[in-house]
Amino acid sequence: MNVLKIQILETLVILFLYAIAFYLTKNIIDNTLKKAQLHRARRKMIIKITHLFISIAVVTLLSGIWGLEQKEIAVFASTILTVLGIAFFAQWSLLSNITSSLLLFFTHPIRLGDTVKILDKDYPMEGEVNELNYFFVHLKTKKWPDYNRS
Repeated sequence: MNVLKIQILETLVILFLYAIAFYLTKNIIDNTLKKAQLHRARRKMIIKITHLFISIAVVTLLSGIWGLEQKEIAVFASTILTVLGIAFFAQWSLLSNITSSLLLFFTHPIRLGDTVKILDKDYPMEGEVNELNYFFVHLKTKKWPDYNRS
């Protein structure tokens, strides 16, 4: 068998395994998290993150099959990580928001529908958690305080 046929066969095997892994992880994660009674949006987010990591692994394997050397892959990955590191350092508050939202997301100290009280010296606030995403926690308050100072 020549090299091209072997590469095509390996690629087909990887893509077949990718399809199986994609399907299995979706079902396993969804069923497991349903038992944990997580909100549907959180389950979808965890499935998307898992599929992202699986896709990155498949692209790495395919690039190795089709002739990219480890050195080239390592240079590409380190370049991407360097750019992300510089971008996050430039936007320190963005990195802080993402880190705190991931902590809130995975440790589950608050859930949708919980009432939260923010103890701020100048602007205390209390409200129901309406939405959780990567950057913000949206609260639905009973009355909106007037922060405009004329």
